[in-house]
Amino acid sequence: MSVPPEDHKHRPSPEELKEENRRIRVFRFLTDLTVQRLSVERLTLAEARDIVRQLRQISENFFPNKGRVFDIVIRPRLERVIRERFPPVHCDGAQDLSWN
Repeated sequence: MSVPPEDHKHRPSPEELKEENRRIRVFRFLTDLTVQRLSVERLTLAEARDIVRQLRQISENFFPNKGRVFDIVIRPRLERVIRERFPPVHCDGAQDLSWN
């Protein structure tokens, strides 16, 4: 009887799982803290964007090659907070909220 190919993959050790769970907890805390900062601190739009970029970099450091997950799961939450703090300008053109 042969072993299915997926069983040949590396299975994390208990220590690796513990470390990954620690990174998840820390990142969740940092994400919540970032939401709070964006909500209450006196920031410019540029500063708010920079805070989001910093959190994304931390996510890449904690979870390499998972930036797309950040963009799909975390960034919309942060964008919502920023939109509430920095509504579009209605005179002489709209405020640019793009992330590029």
